[in-house]
Amino acid sequence: MTLMVNRIQMLYFAIIMPVFLIYPYMIWMIIIVGILSQISIFMLSKWFNSMYASKGYEGFVELFGERMVRLIAFIGIGFIFLKVIVIILGYIEVVQHFIFPSVNTNWMLLFILLICWYVASLGMPNTIRFIVIAFLCTAWMLLLLLKIPFKPFTTIHDLFPLIPYEWTMKSWKGVLFIWSAFSGPEYLVLLAPWFNKREKILKYMTIGNTFTIFEYLFLFIASLFFFGSHYLGKNKLPVMEMIRYLQSPMFERIDIILISVYLFHFVFAISIFLLLFYGATRITLKKSKDQTTRLGFALCCAIFFICIMMSNELLWKKATNQNILLELEIWAGAFTYLFVPLLLFISLKRKGHS
Repeated sequence: MTLMVNRIQMLYFAIIMPVFLIYPYMIWMIIIVGILSQISIFMLSKWFNSMYASKGYEGFVELFGERMVRLIAFIGIGFIFLKVIVIILGYIEVVQHFIFPSVNTNWMLLFILLICWYVASLGMPNTIRFIVIAFLCTAWMLLLLLKIPFKPFTTIHDLFPLIPYEWTMKSWKGVLFIWSAFSGPEYLVLLAPWFNKREKILKYMTIGNTFTIFEYLFLFIASLFFFGSHYLGKNKLPVMEMIRYLQSPMFERIDIILISVYLFHFVFAISIFLLLFYGATRITLKKSKDQTTRLGFALCCAIFFICIMMSNELLWKKATNQNILLELEIWAGAFTYLFVPLLLFISLKRKGHS
């Protein structure tokens, strides 16, 4: 649970985060919003410790009613689809920019989704266990940036001002982005039946959230030292540009290796979302009591691939539409991370009183 909370928070937004924050005083906002994120974590832990959580779909039906659960599942399909579009097309854009500039992105999309389909087809328990591989393959990359704050070109003045001279609309958008970047754990409530022991769930989720705060802080501070706040906003992928700067006596382009290994992280997240998408579709179509089949899951993944490919061709490749998708995902992530834990917490309290 600790690894899942951390890794599902550190997806595509971790790559583009410095561009949206820019100002050094956002260091304090990362800490403050990270602490506020703990409130959502607390409410989610209450759900995991409830008697409804272990029942899965039946638990939700007891709490909300079958019609409401079907409506929530239908709405959830849109949120899941939007999140996967942004994270998978965002990663593919990074791969194309730094590794395969002439390869058609649809082939890369098909390749990644085939891997995710294979992992997800092994079942939810195996997909959840895949988080260990994803964490061990990606968490250590942060250590490679440790030397950046100690480079000769860095200066402490890059971290000033730590107190804003004025608070603009762009500053508020930065706060909204940070809150959205911490989202993701709200989807884990759907995985409660696969977690047998939940006595210390708050502790494990808190550790994962704390580690995320540390990672975001370090990435942002390293970006400020490397680019400076004046030039940080002029680079679309500052974190990847920092990694590209790294040199090794053994490998000339260490960034190619790191970006390739980073695929494990995205495979885990997309595989989980594919299974959730399949489950939400079955609930919406009133097929939740029927036996799951590999053919049904494969058909669902095929429809998913076609929709994402169309989104790639019609939306993501155009800069204006890409910004709209990013803006929608920022608002969607902020909305779900606020209201899903709150809805579950209030519903549990009302059910307890009744």
